[in-house]
Amino acid sequence: MFQLTSLNLNGIRSAVSKGLVPWLEEKRPDCMCVQEVKAQLPDLEKAQLTTLAGMQGYFQLAQKKGYSGVGIYTRHTPSDVRYGWDQGEFDAEGRYIELRFDSPARRLSIISAYFPSGSSGEERQAAKYRFLDGFFPYLSALQRQREFILCGDINIAHQTIDLKNWRSNQKNSGFLPEERAWMTKLLSERDEQREPLVDVYRRLQPEATDSCYTWWSNRGQAYANNVGWRLDYHLATPALAAQARTESIYKGQKFSDHAPLTIGYALAL
Repeated sequence: MFQLTSLNLNGIRSAVSKGLVPWLEEKRPDCMCVQEVKAQLPDLEKAQLTTLAGMQGYFQLAQKKGYSGVGIYTRHTPSDVRYGWDQGEFDAEGRYIELRFDSPARRLSIISAYFPSGSSGEERQAAKYRFLDGFFPYLSALQRQREFILCGDINIAHQTIDLKNWRSNQKNSGFLPEERAWMTKLLSERDEQREPLVDVYRRLQPEATDSCYTWWSNRGQAYANNVGWRLDYHLATPALAAQARTESIYKGQKFSDHAPLTIGYALAL
């Protein structure tokens, strides 16, 4: 079983200080996709965080210090690494890295992505829409070339069952109609060359509500009262999604304001 974890770290040094490494040593995922690394490469090297629990890390970090940044830690050597997707605004923010594991029999990618949040105001919401507008055709083109699993903090709760207080959040970033429509399109639109991507967690747990949340606000008692959102996903091409067997959202420890989402796939790299 191939165990694939996704976790928004909200700062790698902070997450490690809260016990992330012992947990990884116990769980031993094959790969872990991380978001919001919030560090530069010299920082990671100095803190000896380019590897974690026996996994080698690959990173696409933000130009701005202490901001964004994604990575993938893996026990398997990739055949290629792709850093970024737009050669511009969002690559500078460190939002996409892709490890390729190609062989004569298949072309397979693991992707870590961090979608922009629009919660800080209209300017960032506009940036989020620019990201979504460009990323959809990018993923569609990639899907015509290879199988992939995209893990990450999507910053969108797709359905009403994906957040506790959906009625009061209908005008808030993360649950806006335009964002939800983008997700619906990604998970339903097909053409002669493309099948819809699959929300893997929802394939395994189609009706989960309170147990599905992966993010809680730091305000008030959101975590204690489980007033959460499902913002972290595995989005996979259909053939890979069909191999998903197990899922878990770990809440035994709090490494960041997100919880690790792990899915087991019946595949071998």
